[in-house]
Amino acid sequence: MSLTDDQQQNIQMKLDFSSAPRGEASKAGREATESLPAMHGTESPAGTDRLMEEICERENLREALRQVKANKGSPGVDGMTVGGITDYLKQHWPAIREQLLSGTYKPLPVRRVEIPKPDGGGVRKLGIPSVLDRFIQQAVMQVLQRRWDRTFSNHSYGFRPGRSAHHAVAQAQQYIAQGYGWCVDLDLEKFFDRVNHDKLMGRIAKRIEDKRLLKLIRAFLNAGVMENGLVSPSVEGTPQGGPLSPLLSNLVLDELDRELERRGHRFVRYADDCNIYVRSERAGRRVMESIARFIMQRLKLTVNEAKSAVARPQERKFLGFSFSFGPELKRVIAPKALDRFKRRIREVTRRAKGVSIEATAEELARYMVGWRNYFGFCETPEVLSSLTGWVRRRLRCALWRQWRTARRRRAALTALGVGPVLARNTAASYRGPWSTSQNKALHIGLSNAYFRSLGLPSLAEKG
Repeated sequence: MSLTDDQQQNIQMKLDFSSAPRGEASKAGREATESLPAMHGTESPAGTDRLMEEICERENLREALRQVKANKGSPGVDGMTVGGITDYLKQHWPAIREQLLSGTYKPLPVRRVEIPKPDGGGVRKLGIPSVLDRFIQQAVMQVLQRRWDRTFSNHSYGFRPGRSAHHAVAQAQQYIAQGYGWCVDLDLEKFFDRVNHDKLMGRIAKRIEDKRLLKLIRAFLNAGVMENGLVSPSVEGTPQGGPLSPLLSNLVLDELDRELERRGHRFVRYADDCNIYVRSERAGRRVMESIARFIMQRLKLTVNEAKSAVARPQERKFLGFSFSFGPELKRVIAPKALDRFKRRIREVTRRAKGVSIEATAEELARYMVGWRNYFGFCETPEVLSSLTGWVRRRLRCALWRQWRTARRRRAALTALGVGPVLARNTAASYRGPWSTSQNKALHIGLSNAYFRSLGLPSLAEKG
């Protein structure tokens, strides 16, 4: 069925992507993304045969567009940027909408991108959909999440409204404090790459009657991957990088959550990171063997034996955190997370040789604020204070290298308010930059207040 010019114009007028929702519509859009209490159960597919119309509703599309723009991201295989999506939709939306409602929409292949893993252990493969496909996936995800999220387990924290990694870590801490002092740390090997499409579609079909939506989700799963100009078919996996993938991963692992609940385990799952807490090592080894067998036989996924373990929680990391030994159980930053932080700071301050201190401080501040917002959840403020002091010392060291000669060093110190005698003696020192960075003159001239004036935050202080 094709649309007349009048019908197309009418759809475009209704789909005013350039204006923001106001009043009750705005409120409804915000409420749609708020968390719903998780309840045990599965949504019936009854009454879900018109979901594509719900996906194409004006307010849902506006919210999807807002989210895609906010997330920014790289172009897909067609080269379209996030900035160009609004004008594209104004011109082409009637035809796209008709394809969605008729079940004939065909997504483009995803663009393969490899990014280094934070721990240095190889690369993580991402699949970047086109901006248009991201927009449609986001619209689909919003409708399905509103329906599905309430049915997911209370033990699941990843990619869910109103839930976060901090909630997961706090729940793990609570289990440990209750005496469950052994952890079954399960690592699913290449989880996002190994999801069985047929098994996943079977689970989705139990919740959705709309054949057009089932066909669209299957099309996204089978869209293929473009790498070095060649398109390869995707026969398994949900490529990381699209808005729909996290929701589908939660649906896949909901079966694991239900099994763990059925067995009465205390556990926390965030995406494919799952920790089960037990009272003894013996119990942990029994649980590890049993659950690993369930994951392989029922979910058709693989447990990475090299990265999985039964151990004390204090000896493992969970979402970047670990826990302290002793009577007072505290959240601490995992050693690998601290190493990553220092490695990043070193990279930035090493590049400072030919860059102004203002530009370097600005780059550091962006990273440190984001890092603090996450790892400030730890309960060891002394570590945060120490790291802040270490960053300042790195900057003092970088500036000392920038000044290079004794004459420039003396002039710079004097200009920063250091007395002439101390400035002259410090500038004449033959000690290396790292040692000199602790010198009294540098602490006077390059004080904590000086770095605050450049916008460099303290990791121990919010705001």
